[in-house]
Amino acid sequence: MKNTTRHYFVSSPYLAFNSGEQFFMFTIIAAWLINEAGRPFPEPQEYDEPNATVANILAELRAFGVKVDFPPSKLKSGSGEHVCFVLDRLAEEALKRRGFSFRRPNYPTETTEEESVVEDDAELTLSKVEEEMIEEPDDEEENVMDLETLKLRTTHTEVEPSSKPDEILESTVDAAEWNLEVERVLAQLKVTVRTDNKDWRIHVDQMHQHKDGIKSSLKEAKSYLDKLQEDIGKTLEKVGSREKYINNQLEHLIQESHVSKLAGEPSSTRRRSATSRPAGG
Repeated sequence: MKNTTRHYFVSSPYLAFNSGEQFFMFTIIAAWLINEAGRPFPEPQEYDEPNATVANILAELRAFGVKVDFPPSKLKSGSGEHVCFVLDRLAEEALKRRGFSFRRPNYPTETTEEESVVEDDAELTLSKVEEEMIEEPDDEEENVMDLETLKLRTTHTEVEPSSKPDEILESTVDAAEWNLEVERVLAQLKVTVRTDNKDWRIHVDQMHQHKDGIKSSLKEAKSYLDKLQEDIGKTLEKVGSREKYINNQLEHLIQESHVSKLAGEPSSTRRRSATSRPAGG
């Protein structure tokens, strides 16, 4: 036997040139697994009856306590979900027979390398800026205002009247007039965005609108078309029955006309030949 790939029994077109090879490989492997699981099973031959072989394999599978809820014809293709299911369950039974058990996986410990600490360029730049600010001379002394000028400004501010209101402001506008004014200018306050016809969102919205319109129109028109089809069918049945009735009624007249035509044809032929003969003859 040749080696098979892990996806050999997945689909039928895997071996398009020989579809029976997959089924034979399936029966051979299934028989070997059944024997490994502790139950004697004869090795299938290439020219055995497929239905009998599949029935025997499913009987052994049920004997292991596996529930089979699909027909045997699902296995005749030699590939597919049910073929993989049968082989998988038989392999489990064979592994149980051998006492095989899966061990827990040992995951390797990841060794993290010590990351070299690199000073950030931003921190270096910030420290340089701070050093430069410390080294620069303080120019605030040049911008200090003269005390006399400050005193003059203070006195000038005290002389000026305070701009703050002494009492709470109250509106004297009527609420109704305010609402009318709001309604009047509301249209000018709205912001309108001009739509571009090249925008794909507009085309998608239009497609959805047309689709909904077609659905509603089709639902309405389908009832009329069904009714029209029913009326046309009834009319055709009436025309067919009337045609059969007319043919039955006129059948004997047609036969009589046909018989009389055949009986009168020779005399008319003689009559035409006599009229066409010359007088001196």
